[in-house]
Amino acid sequence: MTFQRKLIAAAASLALSAGAAHAQISGNVVKIGVMNDQAGTYADLAGPGSTLAARMAVEDFKAKEKGLTVEVVFADHQNKPDVGSQIVRKWYDSEGVDVVVDVPTSSVALAVNQITKDKNKVFLVSGAATADLTGKACTPNTVSFTYDTYMLANGTGKALTKAGGDTWFFLTVDYAFGHALERDTSAAVTSSGGKVVGQVRHPLNTSDFSSFLLQAQSSKSKVIGLANAGGDATNSIKQAAEFGIVAGGQKIAPLLMFINDVHALGLRTAQGLT
Repeated sequence: MTFQRKLIAAAASLALSAGAAHAQISGNVVKIGVMNDQAGTYADLAGPGSTLAARMAVEDFKAKEKGLTVEVVFADHQNKPDVGSQIVRKWYDSEGVDVVVDVPTSSVALAVNQITKDKNKVFLVSGAATADLTGKACTPNTVSFTYDTYMLANGTGKALTKAGGDTWFFLTVDYAFGHALERDTSAAVTSSGGKVVGQVRHPLNTSDFSSFLLQAQSSKSKVIGLANAGGDATNSIKQAAEFGIVAGGQKIAPLLMFINDVHALGLRTAQGLT
């Protein structure tokens, strides 16, 4: 939450500097739109907490003392690019939103990224992880904060491979984020002398990972890379523990994991993760 507050403060500061040059900015009101998953797979790592952090950041920024009116609005994109696109178009076109922040779920973020460029607004990404936002989909209007799939891949992927985990099987969430994380980690593994022996993809917000984990287990790979996050990561780890995968000698590498995920799992279930 501390980082989110700093991010929103940066958004307000950015909008303030823009307002100095363009006094017409949204009726002299800086409007920040927090878009994320309010109740689903990614609600714990963003969701209502992120919205609260944005409002706290505006308070910390002391906007009124700087002669600036800042408003925070929020919306639930439901992890659907079409829903996110509709929201952000309405925000930009008729509701005076100047900057969109957060936006976990890379498929939604990529859609918001393009709309933001078309509307010449500002998008500060702190939730979506696909490295495409600073790669092939890069625009002058989007700034990507925190992690991305290239960083995650070249940290965990290279370290584990060089430590002897030289065969990998991926359990991948089947949308833009998972695809990018699997792609980038595969490249990091192979460049470090390792080998990818297979992969299986699961839908977002899956409850039953049994068939996917059986494929990973039967691959005999030294490492099972989890190219997923949020509730998908914690559920797959819990079920992997029930299958005795770590006890059987395979390493599980959740490639994007947060402290709240460890709290959700409990220390006993989290043992042996890299």
